[in-house]
Amino acid sequence: MRIFLAGVSCVGKTTIGAQLAGLLECRFFDLDIETERFFETSIERLRNRHLTMHDFRFAASQALKYVLSREDSSDCVIALPPSGLLGGYWKVVNETRDATIVVLRDTPENILKRITFYDINSRPLKKHLTDREGGFYLREIERDIAYFNRSFRRAHVSVDIAGCGPNEASRKVRDSLTPAPLKDPREASERRSARMQVLI
Repeated sequence: MRIFLAGVSCVGKTTIGAQLAGLLECRFFDLDIETERFFETSIERLRNRHLTMHDFRFAASQALKYVLSREDSSDCVIALPPSGLLGGYWKVVNETRDATIVVLRDTPENILKRITFYDINSRPLKKHLTDREGGFYLREIERDIAYFNRSFRRAHVSVDIAGCGPNEASRKVRDSLTPAPLKDPREASERRSARMQVLI
């Protein structure tokens, strides 16, 4: 199974995805990192090569195709960028067999606490936000949530991780992938009989 993790920037896809992969005993891929390896340049520099975000997504989706073509990706967790369910990305994700799309959701205030800045070479920057800057970025996060929310509806599963640490959040995602046990024993028996008939 391939599990695609979607969500806005800094919602926790990389941290939770890595821990989820550990719980499921499979490989983890951060698509931003894999894209930089594939094109041998930073995400920002790659974006600057293209006139529109549509063109960038189409180009970057080639890295996703490459990851999915690898033998060690038959069972994996892949953290997508915020636009991972749009444009070229979505075409690849939508055509992937045995895939489950999970969107992670959190409050704008929690996401702001995890906000990270990078330079043009994808190196993390230390930045202390003033109250005014914090308010600005909080509004940016709210806008991102509203903008990407329509594409996030394409996900099979939505997991609210508000108030969860990485360990709890990853277990919550894992549990969301496990079908709930049937309450009626007769229904379980009927399903087993149906499966046996199909096998026969």
